Amino acid sequence: MQPGTPATENDLRHLLNEWDPIGVADVVQDEYDCMLAPLLQRLRGGADQTEIGDFLRHELGDHFGLDPLASQPEAMAARVIAWWTAVGRADTPGSM
Repeated sequence: MQPGTPATENDLRHLLNEWDPIGVADVVQDEYDCMLAPLLQRLRGGADQTEIGDFLRHELGDHFGLDPLASQPEAMAARVIAWWTAVGRADTPGSM
């Protein structure tokens, strides 16, 4: 899998840290880095909001052991898709 550009990864990290479903981003800036590559791979592959929401819900429940509904993964998926639509596509090979 191709890594994202540092700027793209930093932007996505910032979004995930703003969401901060665990509540630790003020102390641990890389807590959600495990989601960067899988999210970017999905976005580059054309994933829609539903697919991103499913991924986030799965990560919250299975990886982090949280109640996914409490963290509103669908709302975060909408933010991720809006961000990707605005700036992220430029990170996709062959998109220029």
